[in-house]
Amino acid sequence: MEFEFERKINYYETDRMGVVHHSNYIRFLEEARCAWLEHLNMPFSLLEEKGITIPVLGVNCKYKYHVTFGDTIIIKLFEKKYNGVRLTMGYEVTEKETGKLVLTAETEHCFTNKDLRPVNLKKAEPEFNEKFEKISK
Repeated sequence: MEFEFERKINYYETDRMGVVHHSNYIRFLEEARCAWLEHLNMPFSLLEEKGITIPVLGVNCKYKYHVTFGDTIIIKLFEKKYNGVRLTMGYEVTEKETGKLVLTAETEHCFTNKDLRPVNLKKAEPEFNEKFEKISK
């Protein structure tokens, strides 16, 4: 299941050249992931209530084009891999007005308890697992 998240670029997110600083894209991806989880009725607050955290293990970004203050981006995200313990998400960021591809990315995550020990959702939270499995099909 593909999910779209729309976001307008703020002035403070740009660098001296007037373009979005590369580090901000990682924040944008996280905003999109949070919105995606809310859309699935699994907001971070609910996961944390159940003692589940989803730390980032890795981020890989390919910068294709730039955006500037006032531009609107659309972040398409989708589940690439899921096995109950690990989750890999894919992203395509485009500029809304032109449709130009701005960035492709991938983030890797694992599910942990509050002590950061790996958790298998298949056993620990079957209802969350079921939602992730439905998406990955």
